[in-house]
Amino acid sequence: MKHPLFARIYTRARPALDQQGAAEHRRRLLAGAAGRVIEVGAGDGGNFTHYPPGVTGVLAVEPEPYLRAQAERQAESAPVDVEVVEGTADRLPAADASADVVVVSLVLCSVADQQVALAEARRVLRPGGELRFYEHVAAEPGTRLATVQKVADATLWPLFVGGCHTHRDTPAAITAAGFEIEALDEFRFPPDRVTPASPHVLGRARLRA
Repeated sequence: MKHPLFARIYTRARPALDQQGAAEHRRRLLAGAAGRVIEVGAGDGGNFTHYPPGVTGVLAVEPEPYLRAQAERQAESAPVDVEVVEGTADRLPAADASADVVVVSLVLCSVADQQVALAEARRVLRPGGELRFYEHVAAEPGTRLATVQKVADATLWPLFVGGCHTHRDTPAAITAAGFEIEALDEFRFPPDRVTPASPHVLGRARLRA
């Protein structure tokens, strides 16, 4: 899965976005995580520095070659053990019930089928395991921004932004996939402008018994 232009643009833009507040969102995403983690769609490894010491190891799955190479470099200085591997959200290279936590960070917008990806997250999570998510999502129904998102998704946005779709109700998809959302924060990012990808959510969910 190659998106060479988007991958390079993202790698250059990500540090600036972190300075605008994304780094704090990443820190909150991972705070308190413990045990074995599978990170789906690790990108260039922007989350790696934020893993807390309770994490015993991270399997970071990234399909895009350029981003995966950048993630491998980031893994060398991560505070926890990180193994970067090739793979996709719909076929994770991990055994059943092998993770305590699955992390999805700005990735469920670009998967072909959210339910397939979330079913894989369920498969690799142990009973009672956690899903940590940080995603941009659909705007409130009936708003002008929601209309803009629909138009963007139907035209050129996915082509130029690595397959991204802006108008997805990701919390609803997480619930439909058999998770119970335990914490959910809704906000807009970046804070200084509005784009089709502005509405964000950050939270955690747990497998329902």
